[in-house]
Amino acid sequence: MQNPIHQYDFRVYYEDTDAGGIVYYANYLKFLERARTEWLRSFGIEQHGLLEQNIGFVVKRVEMDYIAAAKFDDVLHVNTQIIELKRASMLFKQQIINSNNISLVSAQIRVACVDLKKMKPIAIPAFILGEISSVI
Repeated sequence: MQNPIHQYDFRVYYEDTDAGGIVYYANYLKFLERARTEWLRSFGIEQHGLLEQNIGFVVKRVEMDYIAAAKFDDVLHVNTQIIELKRASMLFKQQIINSNNISLVSAQIRVACVDLKKMKPIAIPAFILGEISSVI
């Protein structure tokens, strides 16, 4: 299947909300991060293994639209799809929807591959490219 959409499901907890029971806007970034981590894991790529090799993916750019609010105890789904793969970066399209299939957040996030010791961009390692390039 070419460029499948990966879905990450979770429930909104008190810690995710403001005093009014609405998800605090910055927490959507955490939800998107968790979904990208699970997307990588779906390819058998574990973050801790990358860290042992001083390889990391850092967010370079975020473009996000808030469409509707999520509330305490809502079940949400984050759909993640890679839309561009470059030598040292990836561009993701992500969408958060609720259980009624209503779009809450739409985002495009570019992550760059870096050498964590030097904090400099590096080429995405071949073993990662091999896994990812098979779906785009």
